[in-house]
Amino acid sequence: MANNTFYNEILTDHNLHPIHKHQLDAPNLVLEGVNPSCGDDIILQLRVENGVIEDGSFVGDGCAISQASADIMLEMIIGRPVEEAKALSALFLKMIKGEATEDEVETLEEAGALRDISHMPARVKCAVLGWHTMEELLDGEQG
Repeated sequence: MANNTFYNEILTDHNLHPIHKHQLDAPNLVLEGVNPSCGDDIILQLRVENGVIEDGSFVGDGCAISQASADIMLEMIIGRPVEEAKALSALFLKMIKGEATEDEVETLEEAGALRDISHMPARVKCAVLGWHTMEELLDGEQG
């Protein structure tokens, strides 16, 4: 029970006080992600230089889960190489499917707070919106 309370506090904090929800100054990668089933809509903005995500932010509207997940994701990927961000995304999606080990979930730090979303199928798209948008944005940048 204490874990659920702790996880709820993480999600609530990132939703009410997002660190990365603002317009980014001079992004070089921008992509809108939309979840038509519930109306979540984010615009992910990244500044990638020499294969490293130097800065990032998002703007948009959506449920608490989509907003908190996008903020947590940005907290994790800023300052990391693109390939590392993609690996974290793959691990996050593995966790959401209920397939990640305890050690892998620990690697995801605060993103692990979204682990139980796998038991709420209607909310999975909310949790993965930012992560899928980031993958699509980074894949498009290389292709």
